[in-house]
Amino acid sequence: MNALLEIRGLTVEFGSGTDHIPIIEAVDLHVAAGETLGIVGESGCGKSTTAFAVLRLLDRAARAKVHGEILFDGRNLLELGQREMRDLRGKHIAMIPQDPMSSLNPLFKIGDQIAEALRVHNNIDKAEIRSAAIHSLERLQIDSPEARLGQYPHELSGGMRQRVVGAIAMASSPRLLIADEPTTALDVTVQAQYLDVLSDLQQETGMAMLFVTHDLGVIARICHRVAVMYAGRVVECASVKDIFEKPAHWYTKALLNSMPVMDRKVARLTSMDGTPPRTVDVQTGCRFAPRCHGKQARCEVEEPPVETVGPDHETRCWFPCTGVAR
Repeated sequence: MNALLEIRGLTVEFGSGTDHIPIIEAVDLHVAAGETLGIVGESGCGKSTTAFAVLRLLDRAARAKVHGEILFDGRNLLELGQREMRDLRGKHIAMIPQDPMSSLNPLFKIGDQIAEALRVHNNIDKAEIRSAAIHSLERLQIDSPEARLGQYPHELSGGMRQRVVGAIAMASSPRLLIADEPTTALDVTVQAQYLDVLSDLQQETGMAMLFVTHDLGVIARICHRVAVMYAGRVVECASVKDIFEKPAHWYTKALLNSMPVMDRKVARLTSMDGTPPRTVDVQTGCRFAPRCHGKQARCEVEEPPVETVGPDHETRCWFPCTGVAR
């Protein structure tokens, strides 16, 4: 299967002058048309930074330096000019941010904000823009779409605002949709409905999705493959089935063990000791070693390379764990 998006050796550094600190390092990922790749991990592991790097939204932020290759349909996005990137953003690559209230302008009506996304990338008149805006709201299963066009963001519920943000992202039928924790603020029922809508849209359009989340339940529901990130590196990448049934990295297993079990009684939920290291505190050896139950002496002095442990299953661990979680 040919990759629509392929990330090779992506490294992002923040800082000023000659003092730059790597936030993510040597990230390799790929996602094909019609496929959903989930990126999961604790807060601060580099998930959103990776997503923003794909859209080239870090160029001027915190004096970021971005290295490697980000190939979209064979074109290296890091070599494109700003005008070319503006043509791609929104039309071919779109994003659903995690906080709709901060991404929607409170001073403009919903219809105006969807119309802006359509006007920038499509040569159509006002009547066509209105019709396309209504269609975009309908695709996200928003009731009374004509009436919603005249409302302001504060007049909508949180779940409805999230769908509006999705409607803006889908307005020009992008080939790649980046969803940055879009269900974080939604309750379980609305979350399930929203994920079903995105899955239906993917089947309808054949778009690829890069889905950033910390929720393994969401990963299981919507993703085909999963990349697990820890301290700025991808530590495991495999199909959803392999991640849940035979995790190879101890961090992945720890994440799975921290999930509630619904089919049997558990006296106490398992938790991981400690927190992910700050970038400036990363030491030699495996970055997860200080929190790992399976570490050995080598783990604390040598950083593990990427190893293949199964078909389309890679991990960055000297001594991969075996068996299922728990």
